[in-house]
Amino acid sequence: MNPKLRNWLYKRADNPRQNLVILGIGFATFFFGFVVLGAAEYALDSSLTQELVALLGLIIIGAGIILAAFGYLSLSILRILRIMFKDNND
Repeated sequence: MNPKLRNWLYKRADNPRQNLVILGIGFATFFFGFVVLGAAEYALDSSLTQELVALLGLIIIGAGIILAAFGYLSLSILRILRIMFKDNND
């Protein structure tokens, strides 16, 4: 594995508080996108504006899912890999 990538992964795995914040921001972004999508469905009449607002909501939902997944993977899998690599190196 590339040493630069390994060091970045180690640094990311050693920041559980920051990873939890990223996870929380991802969840909040997801739910905000869900609210935008619901507002487009129930508050707007059928029009191009409704479709564009719904598209914006879907984009926000996608960003929230990516952030939440990144935070979750950093909290769980990277930490496990950090422990495995540390055991192999010692």
